[in-house]
Amino acid sequence: MPVLSILGCKILQDELVWLLSNDPQVMQIVIVASGNISEFAEKLDGQDIHYKVLPFEKIPRVLERTDKDKLTVVVNLMELGLHAVPSELKSRVYQNIGEMTLFSDGILIFYGLCGNVLGNVEEDFCLEKDGCTVRILRDSERIVDDCIGATVGGGANYLKLLKTHSKEPAFFFTPMYASSWKEVISLNKYHPDPEKALKMAKMVNDSAGYSRVAKVSTGLNYVKDIDKKIEEFADLFGYTTFEITGSQEIFEKCYLSIKNEICTTVCSNLDFQ
Repeated sequence: MPVLSILGCKILQDELVWLLSNDPQVMQIVIVASGNISEFAEKLDGQDIHYKVLPFEKIPRVLERTDKDKLTVVVNLMELGLHAVPSELKSRVYQNIGEMTLFSDGILIFYGLCGNVLGNVEEDFCLEKDGCTVRILRDSERIVDDCIGATVGGGANYLKLLKTHSKEPAFFFTPMYASSWKEVISLNKYHPDPEKALKMAKMVNDSAGYSRVAKVSTGLNYVKDIDKKIEEFADLFGYTTFEITGSQEIFEKCYLSIKNEICTTVCSNLDFQ
């Protein structure tokens, strides 16, 4: 039974919903029970995708009883904001990988470098040492910088965008960023009073030169009222808005690559192309 596990940030849940919605070869989806899955589960429900939600400790036993010729995907979503403390992000990601290798044939890490702390994750969990293939989101040349880098087509294009807009720096908002920006930027860290927190956050953003918000059009519509949510953020901070194009190309390529890799190894008699 090939088991592909996906360990990722909650901010990339829409891309996961899209991948699972468009892969008829997935016969079973298991979601690790946590406080980060309610939106993800609702979006799967909206696509009529069946899944199980299980506590981590029960997953190995359930997987042992499933059809050994069918592809199972296990999804483990982590909370937003871990990138604010890179050492904590690395510690949590590595801990979860270590636990998931016990029942996975492959693990796809739905993160980028994220503060340059995950650049060695594939080497640190190499196949020879752990018996489980570990891959992270990459473009054609290297690991992507972060979730925005993955969405806009990889490092080269991301750098080009940053240079193009360097005179008027912008926040890049994917649909999930637009939906979760208060959690992403940890607004409450500035002050317990929401109004004062906004003022302090604006001071920090202004000092960094931010004056605009870029809507990254991914083509995914799982988050409702994207434009309204972006305008809300822009109005609060006094920013203008514009639009750039994103896609699922990198997510799809990385997903298909590791799926084919583990299915060729574990189930060489099946055609997972």
